[in-house]
Amino acid sequence: MGVSLRAYAKHRGVSDTAVRKAIKSGRTQTEADGTIDDDKVGRQWARNTDTAQQRKTPSTAKPVSKAALEAVDATLKEQGGPASGTTYMQAHTANEVLKAQTNRVKLQQLKQTLVDHAQAIAQVFKLARYERDAWLNWPARVSAQMAAELEVYPHTLHVSLEAAVREHLQALGELQPQVD
Repeated sequence: MGVSLRAYAKHRGVSDTAVRKAIKSGRTQTEADGTIDDDKVGRQWARNTDTAQQRKTPSTAKPVSKAALEAVDATLKEQGGPASGTTYMQAHTANEVLKAQTNRVKLQQLKQTLVDHAQAIAQVFKLARYERDAWLNWPARVSAQMAAELEVYPHTLHVSLEAAVREHLQALGELQPQVD
């Protein structure tokens, strides 16, 4: 007399569904009364089961690093999900969220709607330098003409304009732009 399907599954360390699938696919056979001969089915199971297709048991699964678990927790927190006691499903969800975010960034890059942070900073710096240089050169360009219109000494007006422009640029230079 054999054992029940559930008893064999428990003995084998697999689900009773896995045993049913093995019987249905013909990898193993039951006795005439529907029970399972432990030794006979054990040999059939070993001979007809592709171990590469089997899920890893917790004892054979690779350990997950603490950094990986923290990354999953951080991703889940970002998306408003629970972040403690990471389960496989939560890790899978975090992985899918990261894939979606990565694909969105790649799509934005392809559409050229995404700007590289370093390039943006460099461009802003270049434009600010150009603007500063234009303002520093402005008093020299306009002081003579303004002095003639106002009937004042050109050098005095030039020095006054230059001092005012430098003071204004100094105040603007104290601003700290935030580029996130």
